[in-house]
Amino acid sequence: MVLFISDLHLCASRPEINRIFFEFLRREAGRASDLYILGDLFEYWAGDDDIGDDLNREVADALAACAQKGTRVRIMHGNRDFLLGPGFAEASGARLLEDPTMLDLFGTKTLITHGDALCTDDHDYQAFRTQVRSPSWQKAFLTKPLAERKEMIAAARARSEAEKSRKPMEIMDVNQGAVEALLREHGYPRLIHGHTHRPARHEHRVDGRLCERWVLPDWYETGGALRCDENGCRAEKIRP
Repeated sequence: MVLFISDLHLCASRPEINRIFFEFLRREAGRASDLYILGDLFEYWAGDDDIGDDLNREVADALAACAQKGTRVRIMHGNRDFLLGPGFAEASGARLLEDPTMLDLFGTKTLITHGDALCTDDHDYQAFRTQVRSPSWQKAFLTKPLAERKEMIAAARARSEAEKSRKPMEIMDVNQGAVEALLREHGYPRLIHGHTHRPARHEHRVDGRLCERWVLPDWYETGGALRCDENGCRAEKIRP
């Protein structure tokens, strides 16, 4: 059994969701062969030198404990934690994944991605994404003191929330053409992603091929996961 989660947005100001996540790692994830976290594990990640933060260390330790019990933990960058690096991977026992990544999931070709690259109607966000994902920008940003980086992230988040309130909801969802192009490029696989906080199962007919797309839920109020095995995939609530 393989589990997929995303968009937990863990932070010190939401202790109940943190508690649910730690319990999930001890219970459900501990029974899985693989746990895939498809981005935005954290509300933000300022750099691996912030691993000493109490919550960051607790999350890394909990993931490491899960991995030590036999669950393979895989993490993909999201739009909030794209600076997760090898230091966090080593501390958590997780492996960082490229976005997108193709899996053979019980005999079904399955493509996983965070999902933000599919929101192509949001031109301002895509320009920002291109900027902050560049190695040169990240290198320059990580040379700044940690406290300064956190201040910059807080300011960027405030601007983002203000901008989102003025944007039509439709442009912050995936673009159907971008979804179909991705499915076509990778040979019409099943697709699993997060980012949009609109959990659902969709079907796309691309070039006469029927493709399944699963959107993972966020964890703002309660948890949710996609459980996949030899019988297929199904969405599950993660109870407190």
